[in-house]
Amino acid sequence: MDLLRSVGHPEELLNLIRYKLGTGTRTRAAAKQPDAMSETLRTCYVYLNQTSRSFAAVIQALDGDLRQAVCIFYLVLRALDTVEDDMSIPLEVKVPMLHNFHTYLYLPGWSYSQSQQRDAQVLHDFPSISLEFRSLAKVYQDVIANICHKMGLGMAEFLEKRVQSIKEWDMYCHYVAGLVGIGLSRLFAASELEEPVVGEDTELANSMGLFLQKTNIIRDYLEDQQEGREFWPHEACAPTRAGFVLSDVACPPRPDPILNPKAPSSARPDLGALSRPPFIDHSLADGFTVAGKSSTVIPPPCIPTLVPLASIP
Repeated sequence: MDLLRSVGHPEELLNLIRYKLGTGTRTRAAAKQPDAMSETLRTCYVYLNQTSRSFAAVIQALDGDLRQAVCIFYLVLRALDTVEDDMSIPLEVKVPMLHNFHTYLYLPGWSYSQSQQRDAQVLHDFPSISLEFRSLAKVYQDVIANICHKMGLGMAEFLEKRVQSIKEWDMYCHYVAGLVGIGLSRLFAASELEEPVVGEDTELANSMGLFLQKTNIIRDYLEDQQEGREFWPHEACAPTRAGFVLSDVACPPRPDPILNPKAPSSARPDLGALSRPPFIDHSLADGFTVAGKSSTVIPPPCIPTLVPLASIP
């Protein structure tokens, strides 16, 4: 299926063939050799394949100790994200958990068994993950614990406030995704498979993280609305019409002659009289700054019609 989808992109097709037939397959097979791993590390790879929608194969294609470090990095942040997403955990419990989650990496017996989230196994069996974390080289441990700490603080901050402005949206996306990019870059640099400058270029790593997170927010909009979460910034869409609220997109009024082509022509508005909302320059003069560097992310255009957002495959 991957090969068929890439027929129109020859450069992707060539790389996929190389990956399927070459190094990627061999390294993934090597990563699963039971004799080369402890029981808890084998369990971690099981959790990786259960919880990752797209990263598992790529992570298992990495080399040596970097593969283990990125696997554990992913699972630690997946566990942290599961705490953030679990709406059944009261705020008075969740906020301290997010603040202190990085310390649980050093507590052999810590786990959380009350989560019913889809990926709850990473919390139920967190001792297996934390054990493998403590077996990593200290240079990897330091990166993972530092990113986990910053991410937990950021997640807790946005639990208690809605994302209203583009600037706040950028900051939220930095906490939950930009930090992932920064952490991965630092892990690669720490492995010495990449030059130190890779770990120092936080602007590029953060920008990539923001791009991926905003894609996820767009894709998951309807699901988030149904579960009582809201990550789309009000500032991005409010100028399109007075009284607009984000939930309007999830619950369009019925009947709607625009959405119902069978309605009598007299009931339909004059579409020729409708015009696209004027372009709004959301660029920020003070921008978002990481490590002394400034980067500005222009948000996607607002959604002009009141229809549920379909999931992006």
